Amino acid sequence: MKRLPLLLSLFLGAQALAANPHAAATAKFLAGLPVKGTPLEKQAANPDWIAYAAGFESDWKRFDEEQLSKIRKWAGQSLGPSYEDRGPLYYLFSGPDFLYAHAFFPNAGTYILCGIEAIGSMPDIDKIPAEALPSVLANMRKSLGSVLSQGYFITKFMMADLKHTQLNGTLPVLYVFLARTGCTIDSVTPVALDHDGKLVPESKETTPGVKITFLGPKGRKQTLYYFKSDLADKAITANPGFMKFCEQQGQGVSFLKAAAYLMAQDKFTMARDFLLGHSKLILQDESGIPYRFIEPEKWDIRLYAKDRDVTKPVRLPFSFGYEQQSAWSLMVATPK
Repeated sequence: MKRLPLLLSLFLGAQALAANPHAAATAKFLAGLPVKGTPLEKQAANPDWIAYAAGFESDWKRFDEEQLSKIRKWAGQSLGPSYEDRGPLYYLFSGPDFLYAHAFFPNAGTYILCGIEAIGSMPDIDKIPAEALPSVLANMRKSLGSVLSQGYFITKFMMADLKHTQLNGTLPVLYVFLARTGCTIDSVTPVALDHDGKLVPESKETTPGVKITFLGPKGRKQTLYYFKSDLADKAITANPGFMKFCEQQGQGVSFLKAAAYLMAQDKFTMARDFLLGHSKLILQDESGIPYRFIEPEKWDIRLYAKDRDVTKPVRLPFSFGYEQQSAWSLMVATPK
C-alpha cells in the first residue's frame, strides 16, 4: 500500500483533529435550543443558560414571524426553478449571514459565503468556565442583535462583538443560524485556498476558510463554505484564490444583501463581473450590483418594494436590505 505524501498526511490529520464531534450539540446550545440527550445536557441546567434560551426563543419567534416565515413562503412562490436549484449559491460580502441565504434558497447544494470577518476558533462550551458563561452568552446575543432587529449585520459592531475570547469569529454565528434553520451539523473542517483556488493546507499565502457539512431540514446533505477574503480588485489580483474557487464551481444562484454599495465603485469590478457572468439568477437589494450594470436586453428584471404606496414595483410582505432611498428594495434578475 502506498504511503500518502507527508504534506497530504499532515493536512488530513489536521482536519480530523480540528473537527468538533459535538458541533451539532454546540450549535443547539448557542441557539438556545434543547440539548437533552447530548454531551451538553449538564451545562444546559445552568440557570444562566436557561434564561438565555428563554430570551433567545422570544427574540427568534418574533423575528421568524415578521421576517423568515414570510420570506420562505414568498421565495417558494416567486423564485421558480431557482428555488429548487441544487447547485452552488454565491453570497459575496455576506459575513456569517447564512440565515437569509437559507431562507430564500433552502435547497442549494453548496452555500459559498465570503466576508472580511475572521473565522475564529471552534466553539467549545466545555472550555468556558461556569463563572464566564453569563457574559459569553450575553455577548453572543448582542452580536446577533442587529440582524434580528434590522435584518442585517453592522460590520464594525459585529467585528468588535466577534472578538470575544471564548466565542470568537464567525463560526459561533454560523452554528446558531444552522441550528435555528433546522439544520444539523455533520462536520466542521478548517480549509484554505491557494492562488489557483485549490484546497490546500493553510499558510501565510492562502485564503482561510471553513467547510461545514450539514443535514438540511429534509435530511439532505448540504455544504456551507465561509472564506475570509477581501473582494476589492486590488486584493483579488494579489490573492485570487477565492474567486478562482468560485469559478471552478460553475454557474449558480447569486444573493446580495446589505453589501454597502461596494459594487457601485470602480474598485469592485471583478466581483461584480463574476456575478454577472456566473449567475442563473441574481436576488439582491439596492446595495448590490447597480441597476445600470444589469442590461435589460440581457436580463429579465423584476422589482419589489415594501412601501405600499409605490406603483411600479410589486409589494413585498417583508423588509429586505437597507430600504433607504430607492423605490425598490428587492430585485430578481435572470439572464434572457
